[in-house]
Amino acid sequence: MLDANVKKQLDTYLQNIVTPIEISVSADDSPKAVELGNLASEINDLSSKITSKQKRRPRTPSMAIAAAGESPRVSFAGIPMGHEFTSLVLALLQAGGHPSKVDAALQEQIRDIPGEFHFETYISLSCQNCPDVVQALNLMATLNPNITHEMIDGALFQEEVDERQIMAVPAVYLNGEHFAQGRMSLEEIVGKIDTGAAARKAEELSERAPYDVLVLGGGPAGAAAAIYAARKGIRTGLVAERFGGQVMDTVGIENFISVPYTEGPKLAASLEQHVKEYGVDIITGQRAAALTRDKMIELQMESGATLASKSVVLATGARWRELGVPGEAEYRTKGVAYCPHCDGPFFKGKHVAVIGGGNSGIEAAIDLAGIVKHVTVLEFADTLRADEVLVRKARSMANIDIITNAQTTEVLGDGSKVNGLQYTDRVSGESNQLELAGVFVQIGLVPNTEFLRDSGLEMNRMGEIEIDSRGATSMPGVFAAGDATTVPYKQIVISMGAGATAALGAFDHLIRSSVADADSPTEEALPMAS
Repeated sequence: MLDANVKKQLDTYLQNIVTPIEISVSADDSPKAVELGNLASEINDLSSKITSKQKRRPRTPSMAIAAAGESPRVSFAGIPMGHEFTSLVLALLQAGGHPSKVDAALQEQIRDIPGEFHFETYISLSCQNCPDVVQALNLMATLNPNITHEMIDGALFQEEVDERQIMAVPAVYLNGEHFAQGRMSLEEIVGKIDTGAAARKAEELSERAPYDVLVLGGGPAGAAAAIYAARKGIRTGLVAERFGGQVMDTVGIENFISVPYTEGPKLAASLEQHVKEYGVDIITGQRAAALTRDKMIELQMESGATLASKSVVLATGARWRELGVPGEAEYRTKGVAYCPHCDGPFFKGKHVAVIGGGNSGIEAAIDLAGIVKHVTVLEFADTLRADEVLVRKARSMANIDIITNAQTTEVLGDGSKVNGLQYTDRVSGESNQLELAGVFVQIGLVPNTEFLRDSGLEMNRMGEIEIDSRGATSMPGVFAAGDATTVPYKQIVISMGAGATAALGAFDHLIRSSVADADSPTEEALPMAS
C-alpha cells in the first residue's frame, strides 16, 4: 500500500505522537475496503502508540481516528491518499496530542464555540483545494468535543453524490444541510459558525497601531513584498482573505526558475513559512472594502475593521474570468466549473466543453481527456493562444475536438444540472448546440480591484492598477505588484519580482518622507513676529 520511502517519512512523523490513539476501520469484502484495511494495518505497525480495530460505521469503507478511550470525531469515508494523505497524517498527530501550529487564540475560540456541529465534506482525491477544508474541519473536531467531521470520497460514494447533486468539490454539509462550496480557510469556517467572532475581530484589528508597510494580498507578490519590507526592520503587516492567492488553484508548476516541478499548495505553504520567519503581522480572513488617504493610508475591510499604515503595497491578484452568459451563474457547481483538477473526476465517462484556447484551456482539455469521454474546446478567436507544444499534444488526442471562432452564448440545463451549451460560429453566424454534462471556463483573469473604484487610483479599462518602474501608483505612498497591475505577463516569478520592487519602492518613499518631515520647520521653531 505504502512504498518504502513514504513509510520512512510517515514513521518519522509518527514519532511525534504523545498519547495513544485508536483507528477504527469499517470494512467489508470489497477491494477498496481491503485496501483501506491494509493501510490501517501498515500505519498500526509503524507506532506502538497506535492500535486498530474493526468497527462497523454508517459508511463503508471508512476509517475513524480518536485518542484511545474516546469516541471518534474525525473520520475518512474512502481511502485518504493522493492530496488527502497529508490530512490523514495530521489527523493522526492531532489525535495523538501533537500540538497544532494554528494561532493559539483561534484554537481557544474553536474550543469555546457552543452548539452541536456535524460536518461532512465531499472531496475528490485529485482536488488540491479539498485538503485545506478537510484539515480545518478535522482540527475543529479534535479541539471541540461538540464537533465531528467526516471526509467523503465522492468517487466511492457515488449514490450520495448523485442524491445530493454534487458536481463540484469540496462540498461541505453541516447537520445534513449544505453549508459551503469550494475552498475555505479555518478562519472563514469558524467565522460562519461563531457569529460574534467577526465583530470581535474587527474591533481588535481597528485598535492595532499603524504599520510602516501594509501589504494587501497573500500571493507570490504579497509574500515577496512582505519579506523585503520586513528585512528592512520596519513594522510590516500582511492582510489577505487567504494565504497563497491564486497559486493555491495551480497544480503543476514547471517554470519556476531553479525548481523543475512543484505544486501550488506546496509553494503557497513555503511562501507563508518564509513570511512568518520575519515576524510579519499576518492577518487572514479579511476582504478589503475601500482605500483612503489622509495623514495615514487607511484600508477599510468588509468586516468593519480599519487598518492604518504609512505606506501600502496592493497585491490583490486576480481571479478566473466568468463567461457572463445566461445559465452560467444558475449552473455554477452544477456542471459549470473553473477547476478541472478538482471537479474533473465528477464527469468521468461524460462529454464536457472547455471554454478558452490559451494555456490554461488547452492544459485543462489535456487533463480532462484522460478522465472524460470527450472534450470540446471552444475558442473565441480564429487561432489558439496556447503554447505550440500544448496545441500539438491536444490535437494528437483522439477525444479532443477544437473549434475556433466560437462565441459561447448560453449554458443549457434541465433546472438541476448542465445538459448542453449553445455557441455561435463567428464566421457564418450559425448557432450551434452541444449536448454535454459539464462546462469548464478557462478564459483568463479579472483583477481584484473593484474596491479601489472610488479611491482615486489610476487604473486602465480592464481594472488593472497603473504602476511605474518602482511599483508606485498615482497615490503617494501606495504601491502595487502582481496580477492586479498593468504588468504585461501574469507569471509567478514576475509577481515575486514585482512584489520585491514595490516593497523597496515603499521603503524608499518612507525614507524620503521622513527626511522631508525633518526638514520642515515645526510650529515651535517658527520665528516670532517682532
